[in-house]
Amino acid sequence: VQLQAFGGGLVQAGGSLRLSCVVSGGTFRNYGMGWFRQGPSEAREFVAFINWSGMVQHYADSVKGRFTISRDNAKNTMYLQMDSLKSEDTAVYYCAADDRRSIKVINTINEYDYWGQGTLVTVSS
Repeated sequence: VQLQAFGGGLVQAGGSLRLSCVVSGGTFRNYGMGWFRQGPSEAREFVAFINWSGMVQHYADSVKGRFTISRDNAKNTMYLQMDSLKSEDTAVYYCAADDRRSIKVINTINEYDYWGQGTLVTVSS
């Protein structure tokens, strides 16, 4: 299973970006999917989760109301729409997949089975 994240870039504070994560080599519709991020000199942290059906989403408090996670199972792709970006959102963003078709929210690193390579988001103030 391979995950490829893209869509990062440089944006001014208050702006928007949309990240995408394309999954290949597995059964995407069965995967719970998550976004994590790692800022400079910081630990990797949870950002958002969407379950296999798309019916359940969960967000870190720091992004709630500004970020929206979604998925298109027909395209094997997950998205993260990021609005009202702040300088503290600057980080490398990683997508991850859990292949257990879980019904619960998955928001810890060690619960995920597959990871993408990361895409850099830089928000200038």
